[in-house]
Amino acid sequence: MIKHLLISFFTVIVVLTLAIAAWVGYRYASFEQLDDNTHLQAKAEYLEHLASSATSVNTAPNILFILYDDMGYGDIGAGETNPDVIATPNIDALAAAGLVLSDFHSPAPVCTPSRAGYLTGRLAPRAGLPDVVFPSGSTKAFISSLLLKSGSPVRLPAEEITVAEVLRAAGYRTGMVGKWHLGDSRPSLPNDLGFEHYYGALYSNDMEPFALYRNRVVEVPAPVDQRYLSERYTEEALAFLRASDERFFLYFAHNFPHDPLHSRDERLGTSDGGLYGDVLEEIDDGVGILVEELRYSGKLDNTLIIITSDNGPWFLGNAGDQRGRKGNTFEGGMRVPFIAHWPAEIPQGRSEPAMAMGIDLLPTVLDILALPAPNDRILDGRSMLPTLTRGAASPHQYLHYYDGETLFAVRDQRFKYRGPAGVFYGTDQMLISGSIPQKEWLFDLQSDPGESYDVSARHPQKLAELRAEFNRKNAEMQSNLRGWTP
Repeated sequence: MIKHLLISFFTVIVVLTLAIAAWVGYRYASFEQLDDNTHLQAKAEYLEHLASSATSVNTAPNILFILYDDMGYGDIGAGETNPDVIATPNIDALAAAGLVLSDFHSPAPVCTPSRAGYLTGRLAPRAGLPDVVFPSGSTKAFISSLLLKSGSPVRLPAEEITVAEVLRAAGYRTGMVGKWHLGDSRPSLPNDLGFEHYYGALYSNDMEPFALYRNRVVEVPAPVDQRYLSERYTEEALAFLRASDERFFLYFAHNFPHDPLHSRDERLGTSDGGLYGDVLEEIDDGVGILVEELRYSGKLDNTLIIITSDNGPWFLGNAGDQRGRKGNTFEGGMRVPFIAHWPAEIPQGRSEPAMAMGIDLLPTVLDILALPAPNDRILDGRSMLPTLTRGAASPHQYLHYYDGETLFAVRDQRFKYRGPAGVFYGTDQMLISGSIPQKEWLFDLQSDPGESYDVSARHPQKLAELRAEFNRKNAEMQSNLRGWTP
């Protein structure tokens, strides 16, 4: 009798499991992400307005935005930690002749939502792409839909406005080299969202198929030999610079030092930082090549070069004296290096402590060009221009730390509040680890940058203030997640 009951029980479990898998599979296979026609129209009208009213860009700066993948705050000399381990003389020279923001943060602790934030000026839940996306039809994409929810966005919504679209409307020549990771289907490919020229990979270098595209066509089929990836990217970036007689915007998004790491054979074993260091030092060589081209062509003085990372380090890399790594909202997951070099406008040799975030890129560009922001949506970012050019205080009263659609922390210039949430715990021998619930915490980042000690009892007024802002932000997002304005 017991045997028959057990068989019946397990049969029911198997049938239910198969039914659920079939339902999720159907939802996944039949899902079609739809765009918002109202805001698509508002976007078109906004870009048309910019194109018709933008003043001459003859005196505006060229913009070269270099984004590393998983580079930690302490990985380069300009990050002010362990400068002797990995040699990045070209990046360090830009920092010495420009500006370092010592309290700069990525928009999210993982790839896709961070890139969405950099390009749109909006926190990832606002931009409609809060989670990492995977190649269409892949096993990882299917598993992701199981772990998250079937019908989750798989590409940056077409109604979002990117910095490339703004600059193209303003008369810039726009190009991108490197990792996209905002979806692999129209209308959300690089050429759909403001980039006239594209060469690179649509995903992280650990995802398959890993091919290289020129605009919409595969130029280097999968699997790409990644030993030569940085070299290919530098050659493409150099070609774009040489072909740009007019004002240009180049978004150069490296796939490295994301795992797996690859470098040319002659590079291997040359860095004190191991293979990780070999990879970063090769990328630094590429930075030197591009800077030399700008200098040779007479464009360096009026080119704004920004170098940063999409989040903190993953398995390898140096997060500095900070708690956490990629994938969490402690400082080590989101505080990243930031260097700005623009000889015509940025006084050299400065390090500014004002807190800022990657969502500030688009508002800063709008400020530089004296262009209006779109009026149908909230931009979460603020212009960093006063901070960059004259050392002004942070443009933010608060920064908000999201992972997915969940707000985990809020901070001001000194204190950081972490709401009640699970904190990841695991040992090396545990195959599956998880989060252990914790109460709310308050950290004094001035005296405790490593977020080691809860000081909520000592600073009850600050605790109350940041808790109130945490709750206010949650309520705001619940009532208007995408941030549309009337």
